[in-house]
Amino acid sequence: MTFARNHFEFIVLILACVASILPVSDAGAADRPNIVLIFTDDHAFQAISAYGEGRKLLETPNIDRLAKQGMRFDRAVVPNSICGPSRACVLTGKYNHKNGFYDNTYSVFDGSQPTFPKMLQAAGYRTGLFGKWHLVSDPTGFDEWHILPGQGDYYNPDMIKNGTRMRHEGYVTDLVTDFALDWVGSGDKSKPFLLMLQHKAPHRDWQPALRHLGHDKDRKYPEPATLFDDYSGRGPAVADQDMTIEKTMTPGDLKLVTPRRLNAEQKADWEAYYGPRNTEFEKANLTGKDLVRWKYNRYMHDYLGTIKAVDESVGRVLDYLDANGMSKNTLVVYAADQGFYLGEHGWFDKRWIFEESLRTPMLAQWPGKIAHGTTTPDLVSVIDFAPTFLSAAGVSVPGDIQGRSLLPIFEGKKPADWRKAFYYHYYEYPLPHRVRRHYGVVTDRYKLVHFYAPDVDYWELYDREKDPAELKNMLGQTGYEQVEKDLRAELGRLRTELEVPKDDAGYEAMIRQRQRDRPAAKKKAAPRAAE
Repeated sequence: MTFARNHFEFIVLILACVASILPVSDAGAADRPNIVLIFTDDHAFQAISAYGEGRKLLETPNIDRLAKQGMRFDRAVVPNSICGPSRACVLTGKYNHKNGFYDNTYSVFDGSQPTFPKMLQAAGYRTGLFGKWHLVSDPTGFDEWHILPGQGDYYNPDMIKNGTRMRHEGYVTDLVTDFALDWVGSGDKSKPFLLMLQHKAPHRDWQPALRHLGHDKDRKYPEPATLFDDYSGRGPAVADQDMTIEKTMTPGDLKLVTPRRLNAEQKADWEAYYGPRNTEFEKANLTGKDLVRWKYNRYMHDYLGTIKAVDESVGRVLDYLDANGMSKNTLVVYAADQGFYLGEHGWFDKRWIFEESLRTPMLAQWPGKIAHGTTTPDLVSVIDFAPTFLSAAGVSVPGDIQGRSLLPIFEGKKPADWRKAFYYHYYEYPLPHRVRRHYGVVTDRYKLVHFYAPDVDYWELYDREKDPAELKNMLGQTGYEQVEKDLRAELGRLRTELEVPKDDAGYEAMIRQRQRDRPAAKKKAAPRAAE
């Protein structure tokens, strides 16, 4: 009896010692949540009905479930409003000058650097990535990855599964959802999982699923008040860009040509919808503002049509978690890599520090941790995902991560030192849309921005409370002297804290090196699809 008791106590002691050196520091294995990040490309917050603006455009009942069952973030922003750089910030929790991925044209993600999927994988998580990657190098830190090459195609896409390229028949949003849920269901149920489900939609050129081609019954959409913005009251960078509905959209964007990837049956359905409408458009011979309005409505039909499939995908994921008893222990986050313009200022695309581009939708549910139907105005960012997911899993957050854990925000316990200002920095110029490089500081009310390269050097100040559409530069205006002084000081503090280089010498050196490595880039300024 004494031997048995001593033997048992010895085993308990050994197990305790083993547990003490596991990488999970704050939670037991059974308590660690599954983590699902549903990440879309270019999804504007204005196109989600859980946000009030979205109800004017379409209903997104499944994305709205996350708001009803969890939290809606009303001031979620990005560090750099462009696809690849934003994704690099998500993976690393660091700004682009730290993770080395500045733009979509020349940057290649360094997969050897620390990322939160690697850390979760080391802590015993199953890790899977499905859909859009857009970081050039192969993914690291995932047990399984099944990604689109580059931007990928909406119909019958090629995909790469753990290094092997293959072609699939079907619609991309449906396919990546299928692959993701199959992976969740086929793995070791004793392990928690990280699922990164990253949709191509609603990225340009906005090709809806065939089942959604008639979704709006040829509706005429409400026009943004600034659809015909003349860009007065702002500097030359705003006027001298190439991202307008009027001038920039291509025949492919406008569905005046048929996509190349459709099979015969799909092509017949596509042309049955667009063919008569395109013939009617050609006969109308529209010009001026009438032509812009036609383009805007075609754009809205197509863009919102792709979102309908995304919303269905979110519903499938949530239903799967419910049906398999996983919802109670799963943190689900929905967000996009940045915002997008839906005709505001006459634009589509993103890139700017201005609101529609800077601000991303973000919603999260986690039963027992996030109260139902809550909202927060707190300033948060996609750069906060890495420390949030690590903290949720009980994994120590490295000290060089620049984001902050959202766990206290989830619980309605904002720390006293939570950020009141946020740093933004955009690098890519001139292609594809000729948006000048700029950086700035963002608060709940103001934005101070410096347009600095290559042929401009000036500042702008915006007061979103008095000018929510950001139509007037208030720099130097009476009554804004102290505001400008304070914002300049805060911008300087953030650049020091984040260790932002004083110039873009490192970025320029990277471009030169890529040009040497890839001579074709000297002949073609944008060797990759830089959207």
